[in-house]
Amino acid sequence: MPDATFNLKLQTFNHKIMSVNVFIIDDHPMVVAGLQSLLGKLLNIEVAGAASNAFDAIPFLRNNKIDVILLDINLPDISGIDLCKKVHHEFPDIKILGMSTFSERSYISRMIENGASGYLIKSASAEEIAEAIDSVLNDKMYLSVSLQHITKPLSISHSDHLPPLTKREKEILQLISEGLTNNQIAEQLYISPLTVDSHRKNLLTKLNVNNTAALIKLAVQNGLI
Repeated sequence: MPDATFNLKLQTFNHKIMSVNVFIIDDHPMVVAGLQSLLGKLLNIEVAGAASNAFDAIPFLRNNKIDVILLDINLPDISGIDLCKKVHHEFPDIKILGMSTFSERSYISRMIENGASGYLIKSASAEEIAEAIDSVLNDKMYLSVSLQHITKPLSISHSDHLPPLTKREKEILQLISEGLTNNQIAEQLYISPLTVDSHRKNLLTKLNVNNTAALIKLAVQNGLI
């Protein structure tokens, strides 16, 4: 349970909004369950629902009053970055907090450009999530990483317009280009298929492409594989 100071803070920012309705958009059931558990411990926070993709999320938003969305940047149908733009355009009063396991400058910048009011790392504590919700409801920007991190120039790997890839991302990109499935890549790298899928989605978002064919084409053109 939150401590007294934490509760008082939540009571203070909820004077105007007696109950904050939060909607989660994330395609990993364990992440959704974890967020629901954390949010359930916060005063005056109600989890109104959750969706795993844009197809299910948009109708829900049209039929329910939502104050804040926790939006994963990696989704199965369209990227969270693109969905952020659509939601912000259609539901301008809803505050959007982007969420990811990554703190890449490019992700944060694009989410903010598309209308997000803040950005959280998925490992954020209940207190940090509460602080983020507090900030965006008061029309303030919230970032779980420093402003220096998102304003400093990107380091360059192979191209002057592409963000750098981690060693693991390069390994998975190479194996994708060889036609291996998620399960085959997982077996070869001794990681779970879910981890491979997360890296695959991350590569699509990071390199701003919509499918595997485009990913491989861009990788070849820029000497990434």
